[in-house]
Amino acid sequence: MGLSEALNDASKKPQVVADCCKLVDEEVASKSGLSGLAVKAGYAAVKGIKPGFIAQVVEKLLPEFAQKLDPIWSEATRSGNPNAHLISNRSQVADALLSVTDEKAKSSSSGVVRGTYEKLRGSAKKNVEDAVPRLAQLIQKHAS
Repeated sequence: MGLSEALNDASKKPQVVADCCKLVDEEVASKSGLSGLAVKAGYAAVKGIKPGFIAQVVEKLLPEFAQKLDPIWSEATRSGNPNAHLISNRSQVADALLSVTDEKAKSSSSGVVRGTYEKLRGSAKKNVEDAVPRLAQLIQKHAS
């Protein structure tokens, strides 16, 4: 079973979405300094759009994220140590995920989402790379 099938399995997907939301919350909370303040403010603005907005976005984007990560995950599982492989290829993982969000942000009907994304996009790759260790654990938990 590929990563897309595993993460989008109807019996697992609600827990995958919940775990992804928790991961995002933890990553945002861990940010510090001026850039951390910007990330936290942007996240608060996006979360404030409507209750459950982050979970809805994660659920909607999960199939595309999984599809983009599928080839990297296949390499990771062949390596014998999927977590280490994803972490050592964090730049590739970040590029794959950001290719999805870049496209979605461009077509978003929400000015808050578009504006916030544009303001934070410059630091997004580093932030996503920083999240890869947690993401690798999440993927291994649900794809195994």
